[in-house]
Amino acid sequence: QVQLVESGGGLVQAGGSLRLSCAASGRTFSRYGMGWFRQAPGKERETVATISNGGTTFYVDSVKGRFTISRDNAKNTVYLQMNSLKPEDTAVYYCAAHKSGIGYTDYTAYDFWGHGTQVTVSS
Repeated sequence: QVQLVESGGGLVQAGGSLRLSCAASGRTFSRYGMGWFRQAPGKERETVATISNGGTTFYVDSVKGRFTISRDNAKNTVYLQMNSLKPEDTAVYYCAAHKSGIGYTDYTAYDFWGHGTQVTVSS
């Protein structure tokens, strides 16, 4: 069992930046594929970015060039650096872990989830 705790959300003006962190419990963090996902009110949850245990990354088109996912296995933490934020980035952001180590783009494949952190971008 892995427990995930997100932090770093908040209110920011359009064009600003935030860095989200997701701290994981346990000794097997380095084996997991990790992902960041978001859900806006009235919308389906969507994949934002994923990173495999080998460091392969994926980004949804809408965040390419603006967001960067990274992981620090020594700290059991995955990050999402978000730059040039837009109002349409407003959502609850979740991190999740997949036991296989693959950075699946399908959010339904993930095994463990955090409780989320709110990101609000004002125009």
